[in-house]
Amino acid sequence: MKKRTAPDIQMGRSADELRTEEAAASGAGYSVRGRIWIEGDGGTFIGYGRVVLLERIKEHGSITEAARSMGMSYRNAWELVESMNSQAQEPLVTTSTGGKGGGGAVVTRSGEDAIRYFWQLHKSFSKFLDKELQKLPFKKEKK
Repeated sequence: MKKRTAPDIQMGRSADELRTEEAAASGAGYSVRGRIWIEGDGGTFIGYGRVVLLERIKEHGSITEAARSMGMSYRNAWELVESMNSQAQEPLVTTSTGGKGGGGAVVTRSGEDAIRYFWQLHKSFSKFLDKELQKLPFKKEKK
C-alpha cells in the first residue's frame, strides 16, 4: 500500500480518504480504519489535525495563515494551540505580538518533537491496520 505522508495531508487528503482510496484500488472491498490521538488530563493533546496545524504554523510562521490554509477560524486554531501548550511540559508554539513588522508564531523544538513522534506513531498504527486488513477471515478473493 502507498505510504501516507505529510504532503498528502497538506494537499487536503485525510488519512481516512487515502485509506479508502487504497482499499478501492486494491479491489479488497474492505478497509480497516481507525484514528489515533494522544489524550491528557485536559482532553485531546495531539491528534492528526493538531499536528497538521503545527506543520502549517511552521510553514507559514503565523497562526492566522496556518488556520486560513486549513479553512479553520483563527479562534479555533488559537484555542488548539493554547490547549496543546497548556498540556505540554514545554510550549509547542511560541508567539510574538504584532506591530510594525507584524507578529508571528514559531514551532518550538518540543513542537518539532511532537510532530515527529506523532507521524512515527501514525505510521505504526497504519501498519497495524494494514496487517489486520490482511487477516480478515471473510474478505473476497480477487478473481
